[in-house]
Amino acid sequence: MSTSSDEAPQTPENQPLIDLSADPFDLFSAWIKDAEASEPNDPNAMTLATVSPEGRPSARIILLKGFDKKGYCFYTNLESRKGRELTATPVAALLFHWKSLRRQIRIEGTVAPVTPEEADAYFATRRRMSQIGAIASDQSRPLPDRATFEKRIHDVEEKYAGQDIPRPANWSGFRLTPDRFEFWQDRPYRLHDRAIWVRHGADAWDVTRLYP
Repeated sequence: MSTSSDEAPQTPENQPLIDLSADPFDLFSAWIKDAEASEPNDPNAMTLATVSPEGRPSARIILLKGFDKKGYCFYTNLESRKGRELTATPVAALLFHWKSLRRQIRIEGTVAPVTPEEADAYFATRRRMSQIGAIASDQSRPLPDRATFEKRIHDVEEKYAGQDIPRPANWSGFRLTPDRFEFWQDRPYRLHDRAIWVRHGADAWDVTRLYP
């Protein structure tokens, strides 16, 4: 990863190196907290990369909706392309890039569904129109025209007028359990700092600094 020119970016010469003694989950928490203070929009935005059963990769930007040391959670229509690919091939990669901080984190691991209770709890926090959209949209499938979608939205609104909206069965979430982290920090003149954490065992990590 690089900036658009070889001029020194607007980061301090004394930017501290990545702490190799840190727990990767704790380091992620610190970096995303910094991003929440500096990013103008969606500090929890991440690229999710999946792979088809035929080995064809695909990537899209989605939002992280929860994380702890068990893993990183996000939600989707299970019949969407990413939902189908994650179900068939339950491995994925995440990429966070915070331009305001000149940092990125890559996370790779295995994926499993969240529990129905977790999906229900998150769905209940969504705005009502987002809940309606989750029912009305056949995500990733052909749409003949926008009017068709808008009518479906209207029909769902009418059906649940004055009622709580239940989570549809084809809408849920996944949790990625990391087995690899890579942290990248910009430094002047492309002399960047990179480090990887690779899991071995339940709670142990091999840590290595990389050439930029």
